[in-house]
Amino acid sequence: MERSGSAKKFFNEAGELAAFTGRFMFQWFRPRRESAEFLRQCYVIGYRSLSLVGLTAFIMGLVLTMQLRPSMLEYGAESQLPAIIGIAIVREIGPVITALIFAGKIGSSIGAELGSMKVSEQIDAMEVSGTNPFKYLVVTRIMASMCMLPILTSLGDAVSLYGAYLGINIRGNTSFHLFWSQVFENLSFSDVVPAFIKTFFFGFAVAVVGCYKGYNSSKGTAGVGSSANSAVVVSSIFIFIIDLLAVQVTDLLGFN
Repeated sequence: MERSGSAKKFFNEAGELAAFTGRFMFQWFRPRRESAEFLRQCYVIGYRSLSLVGLTAFIMGLVLTMQLRPSMLEYGAESQLPAIIGIAIVREIGPVITALIFAGKIGSSIGAELGSMKVSEQIDAMEVSGTNPFKYLVVTRIMASMCMLPILTSLGDAVSLYGAYLGINIRGNTSFHLFWSQVFENLSFSDVVPAFIKTFFFGFAVAVVGCYKGYNSSKGTAGVGSSANSAVVVSSIFIFIIDLLAVQVTDLLGFN
C-alpha cells in the first residue's frame, strides 16, 4: 500500500509538472510581454550569480589540474595536460557544475520566493487585480534562466581554464600563450556547440522546477522551506538526466 501510494504521488506530481510546463509554453507566446520584469530577472539571476559561479569555476580548474598532473606525469603525458583539461571543462565539467551551482542558488531562491508569495496570498491578489501572475512571475523567470545560464557557463569555463593555467604553473613552467594555444587547438565544433546548447535545457529545467514548487507551495513556512529544498533536489536530478540524454543524442548525431 505504501509503495503504491508513493508511486501514485510520483506520477501525479509528474503529470502536474508536465501540465505546468505546457502552461508555460502557452503563456510564452501570448501577449503581453513583461520586458521590464524579464530584464530585472536577468540581472537578479545572472549578475548576482556571477561571483559564486566564478569562484567555484576557478577552484574547480585549479584543483582538477593539480589532481591530474601527477597521473599525467607518471605516464609521461604532462605536455597534454592543457588539452585534456580544456576538453574536460568545456564538454562536461563546466556546464554540469555550473548548472548544479545555479540550481542550488537560483532554483532554491525561485522556489522560496514564489512559495512565500503563495503563502502570503500575493499571487491571489495579483489575479484579483487583473494581472496575469503566471506570465509576470513564472514566464519571466524561466526565460531569464534560459538566457543567463549559457552566459554564466561560458564565463565559468573561461575562469576555470585560467585556474587550470595557474595550477599547471604551480609546479611547472608553461607560458600563457602555449597553454591557450594547446587548449584551442584541441577543441572542436563538436566539443563546444553541444555543450553550449544543453545549458539552455539546464536553465529551463532549473527554472521550471523552481517555479512549479514555489507556485504550488503548501501553506505555512514549512511549505516554503520544503519548496526551496525540493526545487534543488529535483532540478539537480533533471540536470543529470538531461546531460545523459544530451550525450546519447550527440553520439547518435556523430558529434562524439
